[in-house]
Amino acid sequence: MSRNDRSSGKKYSGRQGGGQKKKSHARGNAPIKPKMEKSPLSNTEGIRLNKYIANSGVCSRRDADMYIAAGNVTVNGKSITEMGYRVKLEDDVRFDGRRLNPEKPEYILLNKPGGFFVTGNPEKGGRTVMELISRATSAKVSPVGKLDNQAKGLLLFTNDGTLAKKLAKPKNGIRQIYQVTLDKTMSKEDLENISKGVYIEGSKVIITSISFIEDKPHNEVGIELYSIKEHIVTRIFKSLGYEVESLDRVVFGGLTKKDLARGRHRNLTQQEVINLGMH
Repeated sequence: MSRNDRSSGKKYSGRQGGGQKKKSHARGNAPIKPKMEKSPLSNTEGIRLNKYIANSGVCSRRDADMYIAAGNVTVNGKSITEMGYRVKLEDDVRFDGRRLNPEKPEYILLNKPGGFFVTGNPEKGGRTVMELISRATSAKVSPVGKLDNQAKGLLLFTNDGTLAKKLAKPKNGIRQIYQVTLDKTMSKEDLENISKGVYIEGSKVIITSISFIEDKPHNEVGIELYSIKEHIVTRIFKSLGYEVESLDRVVFGGLTKKDLARGRHRNLTQQEVINLGMH
């Protein structure tokens, strides 16, 4: 290169074969990048987003990083593309619109004794069903459906929000069988009337079957239905002038009390979980 070339003010790159040097992105010439949402948590708080996704079972941490970078993940409604972003367990994390659960799904069946509250604030000195399963899991599980504090029988707990929501939908319903003790003997006529269906608040409740319990007085009745309305069994009998003295749920979906003593609990098998999901 001659001195005249240098003094002409033109700059050349040897790598470019004498051609003009390509435009540099330095000093403000770089293309504008989209603004990324920064994590509100410090490096020691919360859980890394890729680990949260991996724990939910969607994919590995490495694949999670790719999905995050591609914009497939939102946290509390905002798209997150920052590597190392941290979240809390209570955050709403979604992958392609589906909410994720970072905890291993837990499914616990309890044979509830009477005298334990299921939901709401118990009366002073009252006990809750959560005490009975406190050692079963460290996951944040909740009961599916309700039972009165004096009612007994099967109660399912899970942290699987998708399944819980599905089982709680009135249009789905779930098979339930109760053993009921009434305050007085039930007539065969009333038994037949209930079998035809009962109207509660203007809506007909379909009874799958109802019968006297074999070798028991006629104030003890077995009833099968799919309705999940609150206090539905008590309200059915009350509509015909009977008070329920004892209520025991012996079947919930395909689950039974077999080998499950009162006050005890067990984890569901994988097949039982699959069967429940088919309801």
